[in-house]
This record gives sequence, structure tokens and C-alpha cells, in this order.
Amino acid sequence: MTTADTFAASSDGARSARPLRHAKRLDLPGPFTLERGGALPALTIAYETYGTLNAERDNAVLVCHALSGDSHVARHDESDDPGWWDCLVGPGQHLDTRRFFIICANVLGGCRGTTGPDSIDPRSGAAYGPAFPEITMGDVVRSQAALIDHLGIERLRAVVGGSMGGMQAMLWATRHPQRVAAVALLATAHRLNAQALAFDVVARNAIIRDPDFAGGAYYGREHGPEVGLAIARMLGHITYLSRESMQDKFEADRHRPRPLDTAFEAQFSVGSYLAYQGERFVERFDANTYLRLSLAIDRFDLGADPSVLRDAVAASTCRWLVVSYSSDWLFPPAQSRELVRALLAAGRQVSSCEITSRAGHDAFLLTNELDIYGPLVQAVVDGGSGSVPRTVDALGHDAGAIFYHDRLDYERICGLIKPGASVLDLGCGAGGLLARLRDRDHARLVGVELDQRQVALAVGRGLDVVNADIEAGLAQFATRSFDVVVLSQTLQAVRGVEHVLEEMLRVGATAIVSFPNAAHRRHRERLSRLGRAPETTGLTRYHWYNTPDIRLVTIADFEDLCELKGWRVRSRICLDTATGAEPAGDPLVDADVAVYALSL
Repeated sequence: MTTADTFAASSDGARSARPLRHAKRLDLPGPFTLERGGALPALTIAYETYGTLNAERDNAVLVCHALSGDSHVARHDESDDPGWWDCLVGPGQHLDTRRFFIICANVLGGCRGTTGPDSIDPRSGAAYGPAFPEITMGDVVRSQAALIDHLGIERLRAVVGGSMGGMQAMLWATRHPQRVAAVALLATAHRLNAQALAFDVVARNAIIRDPDFAGGAYYGREHGPEVGLAIARMLGHITYLSRESMQDKFEADRHRPRPLDTAFEAQFSVGSYLAYQGERFVERFDANTYLRLSLAIDRFDLGADPSVLRDAVAASTCRWLVVSYSSDWLFPPAQSRELVRALLAAGRQVSSCEITSRAGHDAFLLTNELDIYGPLVQAVVDGGSGSVPRTVDALGHDAGAIFYHDRLDYERICGLIKPGASVLDLGCGAGGLLARLRDRDHARLVGVELDQRQVALAVGRGLDVVNADIEAGLAQFATRSFDVVVLSQTLQAVRGVEHVLEEMLRVGATAIVSFPNAAHRRHRERLSRLGRAPETTGLTRYHWYNTPDIRLVTIADFEDLCELKGWRVRSRICLDTATGAEPAGDPLVDADVAVYALSL
């Protein structure tokens, strides 16, 4: 096995400096003015396309790359070099090139064909070098818009990007709201935190303090700032990984570095990995480009203050997907939550998923969690198919079991909600209730779900679902921001019952709660006659040792809580699911499901 094979699992493993055989070139006359002053006398954009633009020109998807990426997002054929997102883009992939027209352009300021510091300045006949002006993410997006204009596309089906690519997608949504139907953001943020900014500062210092940097005028010399650029990339790779992924990659053989001819320290396996990545990066990247693009990333800022961020995203009209990864400490999930909260406050359509991953920031480029983030991206680009396969809900209930096939409580809950009302469904699972309500043209429908795979299924139905734990509260939702908040068949699995119900009544004018009645005659008889614990969730699906339920809820006890808290019971529906109707006898023992509508 070669050293390259050893490191192929990294996000940079298959990239090379070889020419991009399928890259196209768009030459635009200048001047191209820049947001921080100055202008380029002309602009060249290198880009690649995959698939076919349909007659309606409505199947175009723009994919935006990260700092070290380029236009080569995927292979064009079996003989082509690997792309940086082959796992997501291609025939039969989640971004299916048989259905969609995929566009990926090397960014302005890049070094893979688009005008950048290593390009020839037509005014001097020499490389721009340090004279290349400062650029912003806004400049990058305006150059992309010029390309989209050239291709004759008025409105993009979606803009998809991770890391720096996600920043570009945000600007498409907020600055060109009429030109994009959806954006999918992965492992990104609306602004860098101070720690991420600090790493970029150190990386740039490594480059500019390299003795061969020559003030940026190193073109044509025997040596450029290879050492500084390699160190910057080595530092970057540390931030792309996580503690867990570094442990997985390097701990078992930490004292057995890969054989590598390098001037960098390689006494440990992690050292040989970083040296290899740094030296490979120098082969295909330009130091001045690194400086310009990293500064553009660092200056990107949609707002530190929640109100400023809310106002910024309020300009958008598209559907948003925000994906973060639990072990990403470069763009931590907390920042994605801030963005989601701003989108919710602005009343925008948004779904989010915080994917559990050990891979760190690199996770959005790898296959580790592709089975979750791939369908999410596909669903947003598709617009939601409106269907969902047989599966299990957030508590693990079989969707075909009696409670969850007919879901009599769903029918009664729908009957309690006025047409057109805004609804927040907590623990929404795969979105069964929300899908029913959508058919009635409600003003706004949003779900909250903890299980990531259920989120993906619900988003696949075209629903807006926020991946969150309701036990942590509903702080992302403003007071009285919904007409109705629903919690169906989940109360028995909630630890902080009072807190969750109080939050429901804060966020919604009406709270609707359904739960299995643990005092049902069948359960009482099972306990008294057989000495067996009640099986209240999904009928006989669970046993006492594997049930997700943590408490037994009875109708009588629930009503006692309502009286204690002073909550008004606006409606009570008791059901016998065996007959599909309200019981003829005592509902306290003859009903196995109860539905309540509460208000303050």
C-alpha cells in the first residue's frame, strides 16, 4: 500500500494538481468592481457542469466549494480524476446528474482557472501576485451570478455548499432571493467564532513569514513560500478533524509513522499524515490565493446580534437546510442553532439536523454519515416527494402498529385544529401529523424531532423540521409564535413534563397533548392478574426492559396536574382504539388514549 493509499480516507486524499480536463472557461469583460474597493479589468471563471439543463431551465443546482476546493466536484466518467464530492454528486447519487444540471465554479480569487492572484493581469502582462485586490464572499457570489446569467438560468433549483461554500449559499439566499428556490448549508456558520479566526491568523502568518514569500511576489522564482503554505495546511487539517477522529486514525499506531520523504517532523503517525497533506497541498494551491480567500471567510458576517442576523435572513424567500456535525469544533453546532433560531424568528422555511459524527468538520465531505446528510440534501433539492417509507417513529414505534397506522389520535387532533392555523409539532417523528395538516393549507407547519433519521424522512416529505431536544426547552421559538403546539404520544417519554408543557403554552395559544392511558383496564388486569408490567407504548411492541417510556401517565393524574398548574382544559377526548370510538363506560379505565387541548 502506498502512502497516498494510506491517507486516501481524508477529504484531500484523492485531489491532485493535474489539469481539470472538463473545465470550461467564461471570459467576461471588465471592469468587475469589488466590495472592498478597486476593480478587476477582466474576469475569467473556470467551471464544470454535469447533466443536462432541461427545456424549462428549472433543474439547475449550483454547488459551491470550500477553501481548498475547485470546480471539479465529481468525476465526469470512469477515466476522470476523482472529484471532491463524488459521494454526493453523480449518476444515481443524492445530487443525481441524470435529473439535475449541476454547476460548480472555481471561486473568484482561486487558483484553478478563475481569475486570482496567479492569473495574468492584462494591464502588466505579469501575474497579479500581491497586487490582486482583496475580495469578499459577496464578490464571489456576484461572479457566480454572472456565470448563471451566461448559462441562461433565471432561477436555481438550489444552491448547495459546505464550509466556505455554505457562506456563498447564504448570500445567494439573502442577496438574490428571487433566484434560488432552496439552499443547503453543511458544516458552516453565519460568521466565524474567535477560535476559528485565530487559526486563520496563525495560518496566514506562517505564509507571510516564510522567507520565500517575498511580499507575495514569488512567481517566477525558484522557490515560493512552500514551507509556510504547507504549515498553514497542516494547521487547517487539525481543525478539520476532531479529537475522536484523530484518536481513531492515529492512536493505535502513533509510534509507527508512514514512510515519507519529508523535511517536516514525522516521528509519529499523525506527523507523517500532516506532512503528507501539507506537501500535497503545495502542489496544487497558491499561497496568495490562500491569503485572499481565508480573509474573505474571516470577514464574512451576517450578524453577531440575533436581531441583526434575523433581519439579514429575513430577506430570503427560499427553503433552508442547515446541517451541522456534533464533533465539528471549527464550525460548531451551536452556531448553526443560532442561524436556525434567526430563520425561525424571521418566519422562514427551515429544517435543521445536528448529525452525530466522530469525523469533525470534514464529515460533510466523507461517507461516514452520508446516509443521513445525503437524503437531507436530496430532499431539499427535490422539494419533498410527499411520501415516506414504512419506518419507525422517534420513540422507535413501528409505523405499522395499530396506534401508528390509523393513529386515531391524529384524526382527533386534526379536528381540534382550525384550518389555516399555524402548528408546531413536538416529537413529530417522520411527519405523519404534519403531512395530514398540510393537506388543509395551514399558514405555517413546523416540526421538532430529536431522531436524526426521522428528521431526514420528514424533510423528504417536504416538511420543515428542526432537529432539537424538547427537554432542553423551546427557546428558539418566540412567545405566541404558533396558534397550536402539539405533543402526541410522547408525554410518557418526557422527563421534565411540567417544563415541556409550560413551554408549549408559552409558544402556542393552545397546547394539544395525546398520551396512552396507563390506567386502561387491559393494563390494570395485566398487572393484577398476571403480575406483568403494563405495555402502554405501541401495544405489545415493547417490554418493561426496553420500552422508551419512563413514566406511566393516567388520565386522572394528568387532570390533577392541569388543575394544580391552573391550565384550562378546553377539550378532552378519550378513545378506545380497539373500537375506534369513545368508550361507553368509565373513560378513566376504558380509554387507552386521551387527547387534551389546553390553554392558559
